[in-house]
Amino acid sequence: MSDFTAEIRWQHTPRAGHPDDYSRAHDWQLAGGQTLRASSAPEYAGDPARTNPEEALVAAVSSCHMLTFLAVAAKRGFKVTSYTDKASGALGKNAEGRLAVTEVVLRPQIAFDGNAPGAEELAKLHEAAHRNCFIGNSITATVRVE
Repeated sequence: MSDFTAEIRWQHTPRAGHPDDYSRAHDWQLAGGQTLRASSAPEYAGDPARTNPEEALVAAVSSCHMLTFLAVAAKRGFKVTSYTDKASGALGKNAEGRLAVTEVVLRPQIAFDGNAPGAEELAKLHEAAHRNCFIGNSITATVRVE
């Protein structure tokens, strides 16, 4: 199996005028060498110019679904020429009453090279992609495709 790593770096930076007196800004150093600027969501005193973990989770679910969809479609003889998703996630209370991302909604728009699947086959492709998506299999939030 595969292992994946990330190094998270945070340094205390005062936030003048705020009772908690610390910045939420930090960096994610990924194994491939990329550094992402991160923070908490703006609703939780974060920097809106930085990626927040909730957005990253939604993006990870969407990306994983897309990559799995592309693999399933190729195996079934469909050539995807473009794939765009305007995914969203909802923060709410889970069954234990704790805040959690409770739902991720995927809204993919997919173009094929002419040999496009019908509505029923497209639904089956999405079902297979959802069933085999590593990230979707790792979270408790409901994932829906619209």
